[in-house]
Amino acid sequence: MRRVAAVCLAFSLTAMLAGCDRPQFSDAEKATVASLALSALPPLQPDTTNRFADDPGAAALGSTLFFDQKLSRDSTVSCSTCHKIERQFQDDLPLAVGVGRTNRRTMPLAGVAHNAWFFWDGRRDSLWSQALTPLENPLEHAGNRAAYAHYIKARFGERYERIFGPLPDLSTVPANATPLGTDAEQAAWAAMTDNQRDDVNRVFVNIGKAIAAFERSLMPAQTRFDRFAQALASGAEPQADAILSEEEVQGLKLFIGRATCVTCHNGPLFTDGSFHNVGVPPAANLPPDRGRIDAVAQVEADPFNCLGSYRDGGAEACGELRFMRKTGVELIRAFKTPSLRGTATRPPYMHAGQFATLEQVVANYLDAPASVEGTTEQHPVQLSERERSALVAFLKTLGE
Repeated sequence: MRRVAAVCLAFSLTAMLAGCDRPQFSDAEKATVASLALSALPPLQPDTTNRFADDPGAAALGSTLFFDQKLSRDSTVSCSTCHKIERQFQDDLPLAVGVGRTNRRTMPLAGVAHNAWFFWDGRRDSLWSQALTPLENPLEHAGNRAAYAHYIKARFGERYERIFGPLPDLSTVPANATPLGTDAEQAAWAAMTDNQRDDVNRVFVNIGKAIAAFERSLMPAQTRFDRFAQALASGAEPQADAILSEEEVQGLKLFIGRATCVTCHNGPLFTDGSFHNVGVPPAANLPPDRGRIDAVAQVEADPFNCLGSYRDGGAEACGELRFMRKTGVELIRAFKTPSLRGTATRPPYMHAGQFATLEQVVANYLDAPASVEGTTEQHPVQLSERERSALVAFLKTLGE
């Protein structure tokens, strides 16, 4: 009996000592952890630029269009080609591949409707205008808006009119025409009347608005981190201890503390939605990519931007566009902060898949290499190999 008691006492002491070694959180740290939990995600705000954003019929049509390969030049590419539903609406490739190979990797879509800017460089300012861009990109869907308008009328005419109202007369509109395509398509577009071009544009815009209505429903799933954050916030530390390991908790403390990751990867989606130069090296065999600095002119010139004539609602919704920063060295090679939710399950990383592993990503942030152009915002952070491993271990909890 004495031996059994001694063993029990030794086990209890070991457990107590292990508990004492486990990282503890201050009240300020607990508040930060709570701010990162999915339960802290605010309700999705109405998109007043798209009056169909929360229309169930528009979302249903948008879902159909999202998976429709006919919305491409050769009927082989749909939105779901790159945004695969079983892969968190991305594709695991270093660079997205549609009709051709693009120069950037696919961004995941979960929670995308909470964003103010879209694409890695923010060259579009609404979810619906973003949805239009790949449709005419020669490396993605490679189609043209006149062909899409004819297809909608022929294939989805009745559904379209129940949602958006009567389709225009397209009988005299060329089969293929766009201001962005081949020389023949551009010439056909130029030969159309202003009314014809506007009719086609409005059908085209409604394709984007329907797809955006569907994409507003795509939200991230709860993870182990979220369950930990909930238990920590409720004062149930023993339950929290059973959810994350000591190493993962240490990684979380580093994430919100000395590693300064939370400076940009903040909020329930783990992104500030802004653009930063963090010294990511250029991808081999690709043309120079200057990021946000070049996107400013693109979003201003977009006829479908918030200040254009295809916006629903008033111009008061266009504050992001009207007051966006347009100049400054900080915009050079600045790319959008990606959400870290699910990040461990979707390598490679960065805007052109430059890093194969999370360990490489962490090393880039902590070592803070100089940028090939512009100035990196990163400053070196000294972490041991064990601490770096803990940081990676925590990041993995955001996808489990």
